[in-house]
Amino acid sequence: MVKRWSDSEVKLMGLVRLYALIEGEVQGVGFRRFVQINAVRLGLKGYAKNLPDGTVEVVAEGYEESVQKLLDQLWKGPPLALVTKVTHKFESYKGEFTSFETY
Repeated sequence: MVKRWSDSEVKLMGLVRLYALIEGEVQGVGFRRFVQINAVRLGLKGYAKNLPDGTVEVVAEGYEESVQKLLDQLWKGPPLALVTKVTHKFESYKGEFTSFETY
C-alpha cells in the first residue's frame, strides 16, 4: 500500500506542484528534453508536453526549492529556444508521478 501524506505533512516537507505554460519558439528546439534533464537533476517528477498551439506545458512536483530552480530554467531554455513568456502557478502536491516524462 502506498502512503498518502496529509496536506499538513506535505506542507511541512515543502512539497509543491508547478504548472507552467511556456510561449515562444519552444517546439522543435529540444525544449522538452531540456526541461526533462533539468527536472531529473533536481529530483522532480512530472512531464513536459507540446501543445497544439505551439506552447509547452510543464507539470513538476517536488521540493519547493527545486521546483523554483526549474522555473528559473524554463525562462532560459536550450540554446535554440526563444522563450517569450512563462505563465505559472503553484498548486498542492499530489504525488501522482513516478518519473519525469516528455510527450
